[in-house]
Amino acid sequence: MTPVRKPAAITAAEFETIMLEGLPQAKAMGVRVDVLEHGFCRARLPVTDFMIRPGGTISGPTLFAMADLALYGAVLSIIGAVPLAVTSQMSINFLRKPGLVDLIAESRILRAGKRLAFGDVTLYSDGDAEPVAHASGSYAIPSPKVAP
Repeated sequence: MTPVRKPAAITAAEFETIMLEGLPQAKAMGVRVDVLEHGFCRARLPVTDFMIRPGGTISGPTLFAMADLALYGAVLSIIGAVPLAVTSQMSINFLRKPGLVDLIAESRILRAGKRLAFGDVTLYSDGDAEPVAHASGSYAIPSPKVAP
């Protein structure tokens, strides 16, 4: 029997609007959302010259930003448009040198409670099945009194 999936609390287009209006860095980087489902987000970053560090690889801060952004999308896919949900903890492991192609971040929520959501993110070079980085983190969810 196939489990019934809940619908996402917001659409990919709604998340992109939140992201582009509230996160100027994401707008400047050109991040796009490929998929947003309940508890899952796949985001894409077209790699540009300003993201490349010495050695011809994508910089660590760029990888970290993508992981954080994808986790934010996955969180909002469960709780809805709550812009004041914020990262409370995140760690990243860099696994191998990414290619100089689009960076793909896939995030899944492992557990979502009333005040915290926990998830993980795997980052890939577009067209390559082997991950380049893995991150895990949590988001603090504001109480309804604080949320706009």
